[in-house]
Amino acid sequence: MTAAAAGREVGVVSPLVYGPRPDPAPRSIPRTALLIAHTGRADIVDLATMVCKALHREGFEVRILEEEADDLAVDGVTVVPGDDQAAVDAEIVIVFGGDGTFLRAVEVARTADAPLIGVNLGRVGFLAETEPEAVDDTISHILERSYVVEERLSVEAVVFGPGGETLGTTWALNEVSVEKASRTRVLDVALLVDGRQLTSFGCDGVLCATPTGSTAYAFSAGGPVVWPDVEALLVVPTSAHALFARPLVIPPTSILTVAIAEYGEGAVLCADGRRTLPVPPGGRVEVIKSEQPVHVARVHSTGFGDRLVARFRLPADGFRHTAAVPDGG
Repeated sequence: MTAAAAGREVGVVSPLVYGPRPDPAPRSIPRTALLIAHTGRADIVDLATMVCKALHREGFEVRILEEEADDLAVDGVTVVPGDDQAAVDAEIVIVFGGDGTFLRAVEVARTADAPLIGVNLGRVGFLAETEPEAVDDTISHILERSYVVEERLSVEAVVFGPGGETLGTTWALNEVSVEKASRTRVLDVALLVDGRQLTSFGCDGVLCATPTGSTAYAFSAGGPVVWPDVEALLVVPTSAHALFARPLVIPPTSILTVAIAEYGEGAVLCADGRRTLPVPPGGRVEVIKSEQPVHVARVHSTGFGDRLVARFRLPADGFRHTAAVPDGG
C-alpha cells in the first residue's frame, strides 16, 4: 500500500467508500497532485493550466506527463513519464477531458492506488465528478481534503490458447469485450460460468462489464444500468443470433469464460477500448473480478440516481408520482 492509500481511513458512506484524511498535513509537508488532460483542445489546456498554477500556489507538487508538458507550459511543475510510476504517492489525480481521457488516466493511477477526480469536458462524461464551471469549488475540496474516495470494481482477463497455454493478460475498469476479428464473419462462442456451459450462439461479440461500465458500451448493447456500489459482473452479448441471448448479472466471485469455436478467424479481446489481445480459434477468455480496484474521488453528495438523470437527461421533471404517506407513517 502506498503512502497516499495509507492516509485514507474507512468511512461510513458505504462498504465501498473511503473517507477523507481526517487531519490535514502541515504545510511544510508537500502535497502532490498529478494532472492529466486531453491537450487537443485549447479550452481544456487553459483550464488545466489554471488549476496547475492554483495548486502550485498552495504548496502542491504538481506533476504533469511528458507527452503533455509542451502544451501545459507551467513553471514549477514536475514532468514525469506517463507510466505506472507517475502517480506513486500522489494524493490525487485530476483528469481534464471526457471518459476516454479518464480511462487513460486510470492506466496511470490504478497500480499506484491513487484516487482520480474527473472534470468533464467531453460529451457524456459519466466517469467525471465535476463540470468546468465548478472547478474552483473542486479545488477548494481538494485543498481541504473534503472529499470521499469510492472503490470501483475492476476485472482481469486471461487469454488461453487451444492447448490451455496462457497467451496474455489484461484488466479493465469498464468492460472487457470479446469481438469477432473479421467484419464478414460471425463469431461462434460458448458462454460458461464457473466452468458450466450456459449457452452458445453466433454473435458480433460478448461484453463482460463492471457496474461502472454498465453506463458505457454495455448500456449501448442493451445491458442494465447497475449502481456502482453493487458488486457484480455483467455479461452482455452483442448482435447475437439466438433466441436466448439476454444480458446476465453474475456474482463477482464467478469466473466467466468465453470460448471461441475452433473454426473461423478467431477473436479480439479489447479492454476499455484501449488494450487489445488476439484470441485464436479454439482459444478462450476467462474474466474475473480483480483484486486491484480503481479509486474515484467525489466532492459532491449527489447520488448515482441523480447523476443518471443529469447525464442521460432522463424525463424526471415530467409525470411525477407521489405515494401517499399513511397517518403515523
